[in-house]
Amino acid sequence: MSRRHIDITPELMLRAYRAGLFPMAESRGGDRLYWLDPERRGIIPLDAGFHLPRRLLRTVLSGPFTVTADADFAATIAGCAEAAPGREDTWINPEIEYLFTALHRQGHAHSVEVWEGGRLVGGLYGVVLGAAFFGESMFSRARDASKVALVHLVARLRLGGFTLLDSQFLTEHLAQFGAHEIPRADYKRRLSTAMLGAARWITAPDPAALEAEIRALRPAAGPA
Repeated sequence: MSRRHIDITPELMLRAYRAGLFPMAESRGGDRLYWLDPERRGIIPLDAGFHLPRRLLRTVLSGPFTVTADADFAATIAGCAEAAPGREDTWINPEIEYLFTALHRQGHAHSVEVWEGGRLVGGLYGVVLGAAFFGESMFSRARDASKVALVHLVARLRLGGFTLLDSQFLTEHLAQFGAHEIPRADYKRRLSTAMLGAARWITAPDPAALEAEIRALRPAAGPA
């Protein structure tokens, strides 16, 4: 099913997410948005199933990056929309940017930003409803930047009491963290439960609590 941007409002977006649908454009230059409801849905575990390699844990805790949340949503979604090696085009068109920026202003969309030397080098964004975080996209301009953003996201979601982290699709990049696919019916059951939850998005958590939550993530077995 497709609709032009003029038919889609932020309110309609929220209803769609509650029903398990999400929008995508065909390309950066495309003028149509499509609702997707995949037969198999990617999710990232928020419990011991999350895999955090020891090397990445060291980078998160003592690397060159500074991490913020909701400090520059517009720049984060723009970074996700830009072309990159191996990703010459994206599904984030201007309509997508407009709609998610509107959701951000309403308090429903959030970003995690990764900075190095005052320069934005990575990040991610998504939608919050109930106890669910719907991850949309991430980008990286420096080694490990998007991975650091994901680890910080998971730690924040755990602190806030979230129960579902939806990644939409399963990618090789996400699989290394324990992401996996579940059938649509299973996803809808988990979604219904999450919609009844009352989680809290934490923009600026206590640094000690955040570090403790990051350390509590189970290191992956195998090489550091």
